[in-house]
Amino acid sequence: MKEINDIIKAYDQALRMGEQSALATVVHVEGSSYRREGARMLITEKGQLTGAISGGCLEGDALRKALLAMAQQRPMLVTYDTNDEDDATIGLGLGCNGIIQVLIEPINATKANNPIVLLKALAAKRQKGVLVTLFSLHDKKAIQPGTRLLLTPDQNHGDAFELTNILLKDAQTVLLQQQSVFKEYIFETAPVDAFIEMILPAVALIIIGAGNDVIPLVKMADILGWQSTIVDGRPEYARAERFTAGCQVLLSKPENLLDQITIDDRTVFLLMTHNYNYDKTMLPFLLSRNVVYVGMLGPRKKRDRMLQELTEKGTWFTQQQLAVLHSPIGLDIGAETPEEIALSVIAEIKAVLSGKHGSPLATNNTVVIHSRAVVKM
Repeated sequence: MKEINDIIKAYDQALRMGEQSALATVVHVEGSSYRREGARMLITEKGQLTGAISGGCLEGDALRKALLAMAQQRPMLVTYDTNDEDDATIGLGLGCNGIIQVLIEPINATKANNPIVLLKALAAKRQKGVLVTLFSLHDKKAIQPGTRLLLTPDQNHGDAFELTNILLKDAQTVLLQQQSVFKEYIFETAPVDAFIEMILPAVALIIIGAGNDVIPLVKMADILGWQSTIVDGRPEYARAERFTAGCQVLLSKPENLLDQITIDDRTVFLLMTHNYNYDKTMLPFLLSRNVVYVGMLGPRKKRDRMLQELTEKGTWFTQQQLAVLHSPIGLDIGAETPEEIALSVIAEIKAVLSGKHGSPLATNNTVVIHSRAVVKM
């Protein structure tokens, strides 16, 4: 969601300056590439780039194509074949070994449901959404329909299109299964390809404890676009001016905290109070809820003692509840300083939410480093 939010801000700025802009979206990948499907970049007529569709090798040519699309006011589908090391357009020796399809859509500010309007509707509140982008791999010179439909749990947005009913049904399936898909439809005897993309809300990071070691953690989370909330029962620590402007700071007792927070499957908790009794009071509240990750600062001895004391007082936890408790917290990278510990913790959270183990990529023997997030229907 961070890239989408950055693109929205850049678009609004360009609009205020009276500049045209275009949205480039990676809609299909065969083989490997630096960015996968769903990567986006906003391009203004003055050459300002926000977001990325590659590691830097495609952006220059995409800028030139976007200027043409803006001049013609017509979406275009561009193919980049990084298997070809002699392709002077892309550059030599990229080593990505993939074929990347990028849809470039000029943004018409007067159009009620242009792509940015749909992105704004998605970003307006914390929600999951499915974005449908239509294009034609069969005939790249044909009119490319572009980003046409957004489905959220409470409503759908988009222009009327002949395939809307079928698309809506497939989008509902993607929203339920949370798995992006490609599908080919037939419209007036011609095939139309659809990238039906599942988009998740930002990670909500709830840090219980407002000590100095939390400051670098919040800064890193802010860079990633995560939504941070800091909670502490001590007024001298729970002060917003100590942290980045984007985070929320709450002064709360353990028993009142969860009444102030909405929990979903992208909400993670960290216990970093350096106060044994506060952590022990808070832990049962967290493990009794359907949370995906609870990290607790401190050694394994602290965790074992805490769980034993809670058990002795009649508080039992199931194996499923204990499975979300990560203590000692973080990946083993030899972290010592607050900044290094923050890196370790952020990396572990990302690994857990991605269903990964945090192992070195060099030990990954699969052909493609990152598993495909998109399947064909």
